Amino acid sequence: MPKNLKSSKTTSKGPKTPGKKQRGGKAEQASKGKQNQPEKEDEADLSMVGIGHPEIFPLVFTTRTQEIFNCRVDEDVTEENCFKLIKKDDIIQDLKTRAAISDFHPVKNIILEYPGEELLIVFDANFQYGQNFYLVASEEAKENFLKPPETAEEIDSEEEKEETLEVSTYKHPVSKPWVSLGSEKEVEEESVKDRVKKIKYMFSRAHREFGAPTGFTDRNASHLKDSYVECTSYQDKTFTIKVLEKDVGVQMVPKVREASTQTEWTYPKNAATQYFPRQLSNGEEEQILSSEVLKQFLTSVCLRMEIALQQNEIMNAFFDDWKALEDKSSAGGKSDVYLKAYQTFTDLHYLKDKSISCVCWHPTIYGIIAESATTQPSEEERTKLQHDSVIIFWSIFDPIHPQLILECLDEISCFQFSPSDPNIIAGGCISGQVVMWDVSKYEEKLQNALSVAVGIKKTVVNMDSASVLNLLEDDDMSELLFIEDYESDKGQILVRYCTSSSMNHSHEKKITDIHWLPDYFEVSQMGETSANRSGICAQFVTCSPDSLILFWDIRDTKLPIRLSSEKVKKENIFNMLPEVSDTSKDPDLIWKPLMKISLCDKEKEHIVKCSPTKISLQEQHYHYKITDTALSLNKLQVLIKDSPYTQMGVSSNKTLNLRENISNNFFVGTEDGEIIYSDWEMKNNTNMEKIASEKYTIHKEAVNTVQRSPFFKDIILSVGGWNFAIWKEGVTICIKNGPILQSNHTAERYTAGHWSLTRPGVFYIGTDEGKVEIWDLLKETHKPSHIQNISKSAITCISPWIASPKQQFLAVSDDSGVLHILEICRTLSHPSSDEQVNILDYFERRVQYLKNYEDDQEFETEENGN
Repeated sequence: MPKNLKSSKTTSKGPKTPGKKQRGGKAEQASKGKQNQPEKEDEADLSMVGIGHPEIFPLVFTTRTQEIFNCRVDEDVTEENCFKLIKKDDIIQDLKTRAAISDFHPVKNIILEYPGEELLIVFDANFQYGQNFYLVASEEAKENFLKPPETAEEIDSEEEKEETLEVSTYKHPVSKPWVSLGSEKEVEEESVKDRVKKIKYMFSRAHREFGAPTGFTDRNASHLKDSYVECTSYQDKTFTIKVLEKDVGVQMVPKVREASTQTEWTYPKNAATQYFPRQLSNGEEEQILSSEVLKQFLTSVCLRMEIALQQNEIMNAFFDDWKALEDKSSAGGKSDVYLKAYQTFTDLHYLKDKSISCVCWHPTIYGIIAESATTQPSEEERTKLQHDSVIIFWSIFDPIHPQLILECLDEISCFQFSPSDPNIIAGGCISGQVVMWDVSKYEEKLQNALSVAVGIKKTVVNMDSASVLNLLEDDDMSELLFIEDYESDKGQILVRYCTSSSMNHSHEKKITDIHWLPDYFEVSQMGETSANRSGICAQFVTCSPDSLILFWDIRDTKLPIRLSSEKVKKENIFNMLPEVSDTSKDPDLIWKPLMKISLCDKEKEHIVKCSPTKISLQEQHYHYKITDTALSLNKLQVLIKDSPYTQMGVSSNKTLNLRENISNNFFVGTEDGEIIYSDWEMKNNTNMEKIASEKYTIHKEAVNTVQRSPFFKDIILSVGGWNFAIWKEGVTICIKNGPILQSNHTAERYTAGHWSLTRPGVFYIGTDEGKVEIWDLLKETHKPSHIQNISKSAITCISPWIASPKQQFLAVSDDSGVLHILEICRTLSHPSSDEQVNILDYFERRVQYLKNYEDDQEFETEENGN
């Protein structure tokens, strides 16, 4: 673009059209619109006189005109090369050929009067004058456009260049002395020089020995002097370089694991379907419409169809509005998931420097929870601390004073309430013995703990309990050894144990788990299951790392005579721990297990004993639920009833009706992190070894939780080491890997776990960092939905409890002897409408996925083998 054109753009501004869209189609419309204009408009003044450029006439060139005169936009003319010279004769010929259609028609007279032979057409890319082209109508202006005059600055610069060329003359260079700038020093430093002093050796020989024969012999170099010179290595200071700074790069490489995914792919197929309507003749239509069968059909379904249509129009009869409202109110994000601190229990005397080993809610009395604690002292310290081996009962309404304290001969590692009579408590000691308590005398005190706190009466469920003493006395058994309970200086009631197992017939190591068998069957000495005629829980099972799984029957307890309170006071027994009676001399006083199982595993040709830590039977009591109806029972009516054990006799050797529908299978977790699946059926009475049916190594450390889901009898949760796993009984045998769901290994070690009592897809896991992870399988299966800090010490036990339909608690104990009671939020306690169905469908899909994956692996193995 010439400079005078640019200057005109800056000095004067004319009206502008909308933009570049007029180059093509709109330009044609403009030209076509001119065809209908009168001839007076042709002579109109189109020049830019108003803006100081009378020699410029804007024109609209259509695509046809651009092709005729070879001035096509962006091809023949561009924004940089915008000039085009057109002969005057060509323009006149176009005016004659196309007449008024020609784009030069508005400036016809100007072209005819133009003195030159060629006219200058300029492409206006920026629409400076309103059109896409403009005509330069004077020779002077055309010369200025094509050859613009030089500006004053350019003229001055050219004159200066000429003067400098004239003035500058050649000067001969003059030699100057060398000035060093340090380059020779750099050359010297970079040059390679031999700085190491060369070592020179000279070998000489007497002249008389030249040509003499040589004889070689073997000799010891140490026998002759100067025959052996040792050249030991030493550090040369010349080559010692002190490293002041060292750059080290470390590349972190993530662990890579190969995985494959099976995707069901449907291959596309070309298919075509051709159909045609069924044509009926008029006679056939009349015959069908007039038939009696059609009339009877319409008469029978007409009323039902009308009712159905009306119902569909009015409302959906199968829609549960209330349930949908509950789901909507309970559906929340992660902010709605939390555990609220409710109460905290600890005791500086009994729980100082101890770790809580077991926590159990009372099955029937509202707000009562019991805990036991253990330490790891030496044998001498354990003897001194025997009086501190207790089980403490707390009430959530009194966090300061324990309600009851059960004393024992050794520290308790686990205990459980009897499902038939919660006043009977069975516990396992770290010495391997089994201990039992009877707290029926203090049942009213435990109930009054709530009444005193809130001023109301709460009752219990199925509290048809009396003392075990009456049970055994009514059955003509030996009288019980019972050392009367006493009240401590602090006003705490201390309850002595009423019986214990013989040391020679107990576990060799500490008891790690204990479970009561249900009340509808019992186990014989050969492991056969039969119907329990009394309908009372009388048997329980224990396990220990000594490889033994023992079945106990409380009806077989034979204990010595009860001592009177006066005799006890005379002998000052209250100041010492009650001694276990010497049962080695009297075989009638021995309480030994009903059945023994030594769990073993066969590795190659050797049999190795396993070390069970947790056990889960298929037939067992899972949890207890307290309802408002049960809590509103009359307290007096319950206490008047006799104990369920008063009608129970001693286990006999008579043949009982066997129950084949009772499963004798169980899952066991070991100290080595293995999950073992086996059964308790014994082939003979002499050999108690039981080879494990299936064994899976999933966890890297001891298993601390093996628990069945309260909603699905065949779903088991196992926790140990740094991960957890979910198993499905009956499917693990088919699947080589074992569990249907297995978590990744975490940085924190898992120490405890428990299923939710009301939501099928939720479970809680404790860590050694004092955190509780809440897993919700409906939301996420690869990470917990919520993590909450509970304590600075490791979590040891987790136990949920349903206080009411609207309130649930979670008991969490730690390694420092503190028991935390947390209130569970509504989101974690109230399930959705179809949560159980969705979780069951998820487990089934996981099983099918694992089976398909194994089939694919076997198929690939066979192909690679072939």
